[in-house]
Amino acid sequence: MNASDEEITNLYRVRKTVTQMLNDRGYFVTDDEMNMTKQQFIQHYGGNMTRDSLFMLKNKRDNTSDQIFVFFPLPEPSKQTIGIGPLRKCIERMQSEKVFNAILVVQHNLTPAAKKATQIPNLRLEIFLDSELLYNVTEHDLVPEHQVLTEEEKKAVLEKYRVKESQLPKMLASDVIARHYGLQHGHVVKIIRPSENAGRYITYRYVV
Repeated sequence: MNASDEEITNLYRVRKTVTQMLNDRGYFVTDDEMNMTKQQFIQHYGGNMTRDSLFMLKNKRDNTSDQIFVFFPLPEPSKQTIGIGPLRKCIERMQSEKVFNAILVVQHNLTPAAKKATQIPNLRLEIFLDSELLYNVTEHDLVPEHQVLTEEEKKAVLEKYRVKESQLPKMLASDVIARHYGLQHGHVVKIIRPSENAGRYITYRYVV
């Protein structure tokens, strides 16, 4: 089914947020992709675009073998939720092309059976609703800068402050900022806030 004008506007905004998210996670995204205007979006995908035409495959800037799919699956006919059928197609493609990470962008929630089916060893599927991606949460004025530490950087911080990672303040993996960066249990995030006295104030959070 082709998208309406309102759906095209929403898909444009969702796609823009997704490209920014991928860039923030270290995947290779061009400036043209991130700065695409709505008119350019329509010209590129066509006025009769469908959700699945927005599919993406990206690789990490520093490791081209580390790849991620972005799927925009359609619900099954006459249904609003995403069931096993559309989900299975995504999983089969991941397995056949040996891509172990994927983001699924959906209009409506997955059925309970489909949610259970996403729990596959060695595959990571993240689910985002369109409504969660209409705006980039990291661009909000009240959200400070976040930097995900490498393992080496994490080790250096723990040694500097003589603490174990579990002793750091916590951030839930379900937090909207954690989801934007694709954080998982064990990651440590550096948070930089402006400070009138020191110029900037730095804290760290351990993802649980």
